[in-house]
Formats: sequence, C-alpha cells, structure tokens
Amino acid sequence: MNVPATPTTEGFWRPMISLFLLLSLLAGLCYPLLMTALAETFFPAQAAGSLIDRHGQLLGSRLIGQNFSDPGHFWGRLSSTSPMAYNASSSGGSNFGPLNPALLAAVRLRIQALQAADPGHRGPIPVDLVTASASGLDPEISLAAADDQVARVARVRHLPPMQVQQLVDRQTRGIWLGFLGEPRVNVLQLNLALDRLGYER
Repeated sequence: MNVPATPTTEGFWRPMISLFLLLSLLAGLCYPLLMTALAETFFPAQAAGSLIDRHGQLLGSRLIGQNFSDPGHFWGRLSSTSPMAYNASSSGGSNFGPLNPALLAAVRLRIQALQAADPGHRGPIPVDLVTASASGLDPEISLAAADDQVARVARVRHLPPMQVQQLVDRQTRGIWLGFLGEPRVNVLQLNLALDRLGYER
C-alpha cells in the first residue's frame, strides 16, 4: 500500500515566495514604469502636474486652487487646509456638519468679506463661494459663482462689465460628454487671463 508523501516545508514556501517576488516585480515596478512612460508620452502636461508656466516662471497648477483675496480678482472656494489655505500636503475638508456653529460662523465671515468687497451687491450668494470643498484644494467654481463676481471685478478694474463677462464665458468649461458635471470656471486661469487685460484707469 502506497502512503502519500507528506509535503515538506521547503515545498510549501518556495512557490509562495516565488509568486510574491513575481507579483512585486510586475505590480510594484513594471506596471508603474509602463504607466509613467505612457502618461509622459501621450499626456505630458497632465503627467507633470498640469502646471501653468509663463516665461519660465511657475505660476501654479490647474488642479490646485490658490488663495485670491484682492477684490480685483475672482475668488475661489474656501479652503480648510492647514497651516495655510490650499496646502496640497494636507488636503481635507472641514468636516463640519450643516448645523455646526463653526461652519455657520465661517459662512457669515465669508459673506461679510464678499459684501465688503462689493457693497452694492445684496443678492443671493452662490453656495460654493461660502463653503469649502471636500479636498480644500478645489481649483474651480461654478458658473454662477463666477457670474456673481463680474460686477465687482469690473468695477475695481474699471473695465466694462460686458468685457469681464465675455472673459468668464471664454474660460467656462462645459458639461463633459453632454451629461457629466456642470459648467465651471478654473479660477487661476480666469485670473491670469484677467491680468492680461490689465487695469483700465
């Protein structure tokens, strides 16, 4: 009568270690290198971080918001990152619930800042101008939020409101594939285009 051989410890560990090393090589080295090479070949700007460069000077990224508080510029969403706004190394939201007094206080402060920058504005304020995004780094605002600031920016820069509105319209990105997302405006790109117009005196 033949008795089945008992598997040895060596026979148990060898295929396991070999499989581990093979998968580590494929998933940890080959795959990332392949994806990096493809991205840099077909999408070089995105692979480099969608950076905005002008005359050799790095101005920012299309993917990360910046803190604009000058009334002559369009303002983005609030940022709850620390120790400064739009800190990409500490992305995160405020985690305040809708009834949290801290959230209500932050909203009131932003409304006061918007009204101080544009005393003649007493209409409703788009919600994305007074609340932070989940990441704290949102580079875009809704079309309503951009339109809401046209009068203020035009007044401060002594530009015709129609000229500023046309600039917003040119910078507006539409709904993707006709049904995903909503019209939006990249604040940094809009302000850079605005700065190219300069200030009318």
